Amino acid sequence: MLVERKDVKRVGVVLITGDRGLAGAFNSNIIREGMRTADRVRGEGAEAVFFVVGRKGVSALTFRKLDVRTSYVGFTDRPAFANAREIGEELTARYVDGDLDRVELVYNRYISPLTQHVWRQTLLPLQQADVIGEGAEEDQGEDELTEAERAQSRSQWEYEPDPEELLARLIPEYVTISVYRALLESAASELGARMTAMRNASENASNLIDDYTLEMNRARQAEITQEIAEVVAGAEGLG
Repeated sequence: MLVERKDVKRVGVVLITGDRGLAGAFNSNIIREGMRTADRVRGEGAEAVFFVVGRKGVSALTFRKLDVRTSYVGFTDRPAFANAREIGEELTARYVDGDLDRVELVYNRYISPLTQHVWRQTLLPLQQADVIGEGAEEDQGEDELTEAERAQSRSQWEYEPDPEELLARLIPEYVTISVYRALLESAASELGARMTAMRNASENASNLIDDYTLEMNRARQAEITQEIAEVVAGAEGLG
């Protein structure tokens, strides 16, 4: 799971959308980015396989007659860690079994209630720097190290359990936590997008009410003016 495969034949594209609409461009942005990701994968000579979270994404891809390998619905507003574990375990199993050679995750990253950015990240294979972290510079001199760093460099590390067993436990958990974070950020982004969409709809409705009220008053004033003009013309004709 830490080694990139040279011959990539099938890439899993995971789209995290919502179960409901009325959230502006929240779902459509994810779907468009998913289509672009799939086109990019096909351009690399590989097959794109979709895994979709949320009813909106499932219905959109089904309408486009695209194959959705697995769908997860009914929890996007309040995702639980168990939902993330279910998704993470399936993606990990498919990657380990060779059914997928790479997994791309597409979701809305929460910035603020007014701002959400579409984010795409490679979930599998895991990059070693993402898990372990980048080490010290190779050319860093002994004098530049702190006392704790010098002590660590001279220490003999013993892992309990063994490193292999530890990684075997940590890596699947890392995948699950990454999926859970994406689900939570998507849920927060959806709430922010829906709040913004509802506020914009209320403001637009108020503007329409003002415009139609003004237009109605003008029409009524024109009708009254026309009636007065007819009455005056009739009175002048009788006089």
